Amino acid sequence: MFLLMGGSLVAQEETVVEDKPVRSPFESGILIDNQTSVIPAAKTLEMLIQHRFGNFNANGIKDLYGIYAPGANIRIGFNYTLINNLMIGYGITKNNMYSDFQVKYTVLEQTRSNSMPVSITLYGNMAIDGRNKEVFGLDYKSTHRLSYFGQLIVGKKFNDWLSLQVNTSFSHYNLVDTSYDHDAVGVGISGRIKFSPQSSIIFQYDVPLRIKSISENRGFKHPSLPNFAIGYQASTGTHDFQVYISTASGIIPQDMYMRNSNNFLNGDFMIGFTITRLWGF
Repeated sequence: MFLLMGGSLVAQEETVVEDKPVRSPFESGILIDNQTSVIPAAKTLEMLIQHRFGNFNANGIKDLYGIYAPGANIRIGFNYTLINNLMIGYGITKNNMYSDFQVKYTVLEQTRSNSMPVSITLYGNMAIDGRNKEVFGLDYKSTHRLSYFGQLIVGKKFNDWLSLQVNTSFSHYNLVDTSYDHDAVGVGISGRIKFSPQSSIIFQYDVPLRIKSISENRGFKHPSLPNFAIGYQASTGTHDFQVYISTASGIIPQDMYMRNSNNFLNGDFMIGFTITRLWGF
């Protein structure tokens, strides 16, 4: 009887282990420009440095393919995990002197037993344009500085070397030029192909949709272009380094979806990198 009870307990323990969340669906909470389902453990502080050099194709070798070119952009951010699966963050960006506040919550985690086959994550931010008020025109209001972004992310780790995710998003700027839209809906796909314990190829492709029913300018006079990026990722337990080429000069996501005029086919891309560091408390 004791042997049977012992066997039953072992079986139950094995079942519990199998139902735990999958290990490391992605190596970091951010993949180039896109958020992932990964949120560090509770009471973890994360620092991010996201950098873009200038346009690779602007002056070629004269400015070392964008490294010396004007138009570089950088964001420094800090995230903190309040409880498991809930993270808040703050960051500052050079372009438009943005200050952004963000929150991310993993609603469902993919399990090892596949009882939950995907992860589902919600992400949102609010950004404040910090430039002088003269930039916003004669009818300036403090609310003109604000923009918002919300995203639903569905991801899946297929095996030890392949993870993919898709997303859909909504972006809004309170103030835009008269020939631009206030709102945009976007979709995207991104992934990681791991080829060694610490190294991966990473990629993303994000597309702002042209939806006439929400457009204030039916001719789409200034459509934002898709963002394509591909790069290399090296990761350890507490550090993550990504280097890539991307068509987006903006770093906050609403800029990427609503204000991207770079075309990858024309060589309009920037070299960039992202560094993250974790501290547990």
